[in-house]
Amino acid sequence: MIAPPETLRVHTRRVVCDGATDIPGGAALGHPRVYLEIDEHGYVDCGYCDRRFVLIGGPADGADQSTLPDISEGASL
Repeated sequence: MIAPPETLRVHTRRVVCDGATDIPGGAALGHPRVYLEIDEHGYVDCGYCDRRFVLIGGPADGADQSTLPDISEGASL
């Protein structure tokens, strides 16, 4: 496995991704806004841009992200 292209550490289990948060020009250059829920694994990946959201203090926080499988909203192991 390879590491996700971008990993963001967050404080809440519910996150929003539009793929363009840090891009000048905003959402016009990103993807549709999606709301994702971090489950018991402690992280979730955006199905559009592969951005990974890791819950601070959760089980995936501090882990080698390249060793964790992709988990999109609604997926389970």
